Amino acid sequence: MIPAAVSSVPSQDLSGIIGHRIRYIYDNGWRYEVYVKNATTIDYHVHTGDVGGRIVKGQIVDLAQLDAAHYKLSWTEPTGTSVAVNYLPALRRVHGSTFFPHWVALNGSAIALYQNDHLELMHALRDAGPTYPIEVVVEFATITDFDYVGPDDESIIVAPTS
Repeated sequence: MIPAAVSSVPSQDLSGIIGHRIRYIYDNGWRYEVYVKNATTIDYHVHTGDVGGRIVKGQIVDLAQLDAAHYKLSWTEPTGTSVAVNYLPALRRVHGSTFFPHWVALNGSAIALYQNDHLELMHALRDAGPTYPIEVVVEFATITDFDYVGPDDESIIVAPTS
């Protein structure tokens, strides 16, 4: 007899991260700011690094609580870049894995902009490639600020004015 499937999904209390602005610095010096707008959406600003200056609003994510104080956000961007980030607020720790398509690795400055105003360009650059080899960047980071600012606030990560 085959045993019945058992769910391994822990209860999902996302209140410990939704509505929070998280600022952190990766060990490679890259500074990030992420706002967990709600259970499916983030806004973020990359302040420094190869794609420093990148601002994204309304990025759809998969958000999961892995245990009582550990959250994972995963997403794929219009650039073809895939990201998986673990947030451990109580430990002030982040672990991120970013999978850059080769065209981004060759010229990160091409995406260092307010993406929402350039979606057609991002799709065109992604489709032109090259995709491979994928450059994987895996880093730990230290959380410098973890502040509750409330959900669905469009003023937390500000888009540049035209």
